[in-house]
Amino acid sequence: MKKLTVAILFGGCSSEYEVSLKSTSSVLESLCLEKYEVILLGITREGQWLRYTGNIESIRNDSWHQSEKCVPAFLSPCRQVRGIVTQENGAMTVTKVDVVFPILHGKNGEDGTVQGLLELAGIPFVGCHTLSSAICMDKDIAHTLAEGSGIKTPRSVAVYPNTDLATVQAATEPLGFPLYVKPAKAGSSIGITKAYSLSELFFGIENALQHDDKVVIEENITGFEVGCAVLGNREVIVGEVDEIELLQGFFDYTEKYSLETAHIHVPARIDEELAHKIKQTATHLYQVFGCRGFARVDMFVTPDGDIVFNEVNTIPGFTSKSRYPSMLRAAGISYKELLDTLIMLALEED
Repeated sequence: MKKLTVAILFGGCSSEYEVSLKSTSSVLESLCLEKYEVILLGITREGQWLRYTGNIESIRNDSWHQSEKCVPAFLSPCRQVRGIVTQENGAMTVTKVDVVFPILHGKNGEDGTVQGLLELAGIPFVGCHTLSSAICMDKDIAHTLAEGSGIKTPRSVAVYPNTDLATVQAATEPLGFPLYVKPAKAGSSIGITKAYSLSELFFGIENALQHDDKVVIEENITGFEVGCAVLGNREVIVGEVDEIELLQGFFDYTEKYSLETAHIHVPARIDEELAHKIKQTATHLYQVFGCRGFARVDMFVTPDGDIVFNEVNTIPGFTSKSRYPSMLRAAGISYKELLDTLIMLALEED
């Protein structure tokens, strides 16, 4: 049987560049090379696109872009090409691809930008399409849609670089402290602070504006955070619910990838009825946002058992030990099976 040519996009001009390298290394170690011809297309922090033919370890330690095995390349938007154009020794060559697997986290990769390019090119790709990727990336818009569909969300206020501090103070007063200050379009908890006073709130806004031009200020939700892995296009499979146990602070970037003072429980320490409600809510939101392929839906559970929407990650962390694969593994789907399924789902939508 002819191998499928799978192009993996990794790296990215994003603050989550390092997360992509970890996810990509794990995927490459587990993809079945008897089924797939793998092409690596890396994007440096500065936004340079390079075709890479070196080893996995150089991706893991971020020396890949210094390799002699890198040549300038790009995804052609032309539907007659449907592949990668490589520029080497003054000549351009085209490599046709069957499917693209974007392993890009955060801005310029998870937000609909790359997905738009792939849709223009007419190349099947793993994950959500342009619109759903963009919607899920913007916390303000995602919350508005979720609330409109009947799902509880934290009360919040959106502010911009030209919003004066008096307006911020008046708008956030009904929310009380503490408050979470978040860049509207960033992942991995990058740029998020927890404010206990006005001075901390104003500092948090300035900090968040370093990462985005829109900031979301949310009320604090008492309770604990849960996640739900959803897999599929029209018909979906839902993994076991997981639970984040925090010993201090909140689940920031450092905690997400070190777990020094946090623990992930899979399955979550909740009863079957609540787990069923969480899965139903995750499936509902997946459909409301128009997701396909895969996504992780994060929610809060209050002491009263209410489910409150937090966010959707359309390209969640993807090492073999990350939350998304772990939830599906608990439901009986191995990491290798998951990779095969994602590629088949991408082709199903072609």
